[in-house]
Amino acid sequence: MYTTDAKRVLETALICAGQALTVRELCLLFDGAIASDTIKTMLGELQQEWAHRGVELVLVATGWRFQSRPELREFLDRLHPEKPPKYSRAVLETLAIIAYRQPVTRGDIEDIRGVTVNSLIIKQLEDRGWVDIIGHRETVGRPGLLATTKLFLDDLGLASLDQLPGLDPGVQFQAMADALGQELDLHPTNDDSAMQAELVETEQTDTSLGLEPGAQQAGPDGHSDQSAPADIQNLPADIQIDTDNSQPKGDHDHQQ
Repeated sequence: MYTTDAKRVLETALICAGQALTVRELCLLFDGAIASDTIKTMLGELQQEWAHRGVELVLVATGWRFQSRPELREFLDRLHPEKPPKYSRAVLETLAIIAYRQPVTRGDIEDIRGVTVNSLIIKQLEDRGWVDIIGHRETVGRPGLLATTKLFLDDLGLASLDQLPGLDPGVQFQAMADALGQELDLHPTNDDSAMQAELVETEQTDTSLGLEPGAQQAGPDGHSDQSAPADIQNLPADIQIDTDNSQPKGDHDHQQ
């Protein structure tokens, strides 16, 4: 098959696919007749050919996909006028800490923010598919280690955590939240009524569990999660990560 014909096949498959495709999946189009290195070369050529169009070919965490350019979003949104999702400041700050400091425990997040983490915040991020538990820290209570998912990177249009918006050393977590909010086009709200609703719902949840409002549920050994922060660059020996779902910063494995 000529290169031109092969590129047309790749282009058509990527346009028609409902999700990102890995190089391994794209090789199946040619029944192994074209090597993966050749596929990657053709993908690079397709990127150049679409460089000046409204749609671009990008590599994200789960593979290759076509997507509209960010600068055209405001025009496309007029076709489907919907209110953008709104998240409390606490949600964005929690997500930012997980993204930039992962893997972290709930106790780590509380130490950084200086306040108790509402369990509904973690659940909201898990339900969105942006955060998941990738393992447990081998310490009292074996608290879960939270990290971002590949869906989180896909929604950002990124291939790896290294491509997150750059921040100056020592930057505060509030600035992390602002950077992520802009990338995800999220609109944080400081609406007191919304925050109060979250607090009421938390108190109701705690009461149903037989806990005092705002209290943390104890771990298997009777202790709540109050672990010290972990350094993602030099993970201590007391951290155990489930390798099937782990995604340490700097990982360049794109499932190709």
